[in-house]
Amino acid sequence: MTDAVIDLGELRHGPDPDPLPRPPSGRGRRTRAALVALLVLVGLAASTPDPRRAAVTLSASAGADAVLFDDVVFLVEPLGATRQRRLTATRLPDGEPLWRTSLPAEGRYWGVARRDETLLAIGYETGPDGAGTLTVALDPRTGAYRWQQPGRPAVLPDGGILLWSADNQAVGALRAVDACCGTVRWQASVAAGADLTLRDGDHGVDRVVLVRGNGEVEVRDAATGAVLTRANLPAPHGGTPRVMQVVADLLVTVDGAPSVITAYGLDRLDQRWRTPATGATYVSECGVVFCLESASGGRRTIDAATGEPRWEDDHWGWVWPHADRLLATTQGSAGPGTQDLVVLDPPTGRVLAKLGRWEIVRYDADVPLIGVRPHPDGGLLVAELDVRDGTVRVLDVLRDASGDCRAATGVLLCRRRDGDFGLWRLPT
Repeated sequence: MTDAVIDLGELRHGPDPDPLPRPPSGRGRRTRAALVALLVLVGLAASTPDPRRAAVTLSASAGADAVLFDDVVFLVEPLGATRQRRLTATRLPDGEPLWRTSLPAEGRYWGVARRDETLLAIGYETGPDGAGTLTVALDPRTGAYRWQQPGRPAVLPDGGILLWSADNQAVGALRAVDACCGTVRWQASVAAGADLTLRDGDHGVDRVVLVRGNGEVEVRDAATGAVLTRANLPAPHGGTPRVMQVVADLLVTVDGAPSVITAYGLDRLDQRWRTPATGATYVSECGVVFCLESASGGRRTIDAATGEPRWEDDHWGWVWPHADRLLATTQGSAGPGTQDLVVLDPPTGRVLAKLGRWEIVRYDADVPLIGVRPHPDGGLLVAELDVRDGTVRVLDVLRDASGDCRAATGVLLCRRRDGDFGLWRLPT
């Protein structure tokens, strides 16, 4: 089952900080002197309150989670000892309360998303008939209830919502609905044991791939539900493929013993290339190359167009594309919280820059990242990480922040030491 492909604001700290990363080589003493001066200014700014970045405090009960958008903060809070949840909206950057509403189904809600004039709360419903994923649609201006349906959501290119629910034991469902009112456009059942994966295009999910237990693959247009192609793709050495996934514009299968990776065109399921890949368990898009993951760690890459081997390196844990580069974590630091980050050249794997140890709290395409880490004197150090240039720009020190941060344009939301949430304006 694939992860949700909707742009969720997820409801969701770290080791001793390391020194600031070195500037790229060749900048000399002038750059180092400028960096020292910058740190002095950061210290002065931290000791003198700046009204331009004064925090807005959002009172939050124990167990509350927050989602940050550019102009609104949403808090999901438990109501007493029950499994009922309340959703609160607060306008940014002044902290003006907008509305508050109780979510209609009991359970754990893990995300909030906006699609034009619809607000979606995504959770895990519990009740007398069992448990399952649930999507609740609300009016983003007032919090008024609109509709709810089972399943996880993904945005369609025309503004509709794709919902799916399936597991290995029970028959699931796949449906496309209008965002405004939940009216069903098309629907299909998903057989028990079937796998489902989605292709996320430039403007939303445009392809749905259903893989049945016998190896039959069906590709549908996500907006209309029309079946574009259907084929049986058995493993090269017998049996059925171990892993099937959509990577870029290809359907990629990973088969075991010995491992072989095969790529098919998504709309016709025509074979494009096949290559040995001993030990590979998963394939991910890394720009002009595909990254191969294995249980032993490290990274190997193959050419995305031909499947030919490119480069490999055992130093890297997680690797993902950003701003025409690859951002990678060092093998020992991959995991939650702060991680050692480096910038790689996609075609060669060459290290272009070392960014230091940070926890990324904003990851938007083609813009600098926002990273945080504990400050030696308390609070959090905040920096802008420019992956394309391989540089780090220190923005602020937030003395009252303790972690659990998320960022939007110009603002940073973090837990305060007292347990509430604080909103800080970031310097430009």
